[in-house]
Amino acid sequence: QVQLVESGGGLVQAGGSLRLSCAASGSTFSNYSMGWFRRAPGKEREFVAAISWTAGSTVYEHSVKGRFTISRDTAKKTVYLQMNSLKPEDTALYYCAAVQDPLLSGTYYWYREYDYWGQGTQVTVSS
Repeated sequence: QVQLVESGGGLVQAGGSLRLSCAASGSTFSNYSMGWFRRAPGKEREFVAAISWTAGSTVYEHSVKGRFTISRDTAKKTVYLQMNSLKPEDTALYYCAAVQDPLLSGTYYWYREYDYWGQGTQVTVSS
């Protein structure tokens, strides 16, 4: 139904910026929202941000609020995560995912709610 491919990860110095992209295909997204999760070594998968595909409303995990911005380009069927003021603790494998929660009304912050996942893109922030 939905295929997701992340890109844009890499190595960046603390305080720097990085922009992740997630290209979607295989479906219209009227019934979905898109989210970003991350997993650092030895830690659980953590919710980062989500966006309603149709409404454009956004939600953020507290630790990234004000630093990260999630957005989407409906024509390109792509969701972005602009990451500014990066910290070493942001180092993780970042995944995009799709959830059947079009208005972000449910437990979108819980990774088990998501139906489709990309392969992940590594973000490493040096001190």
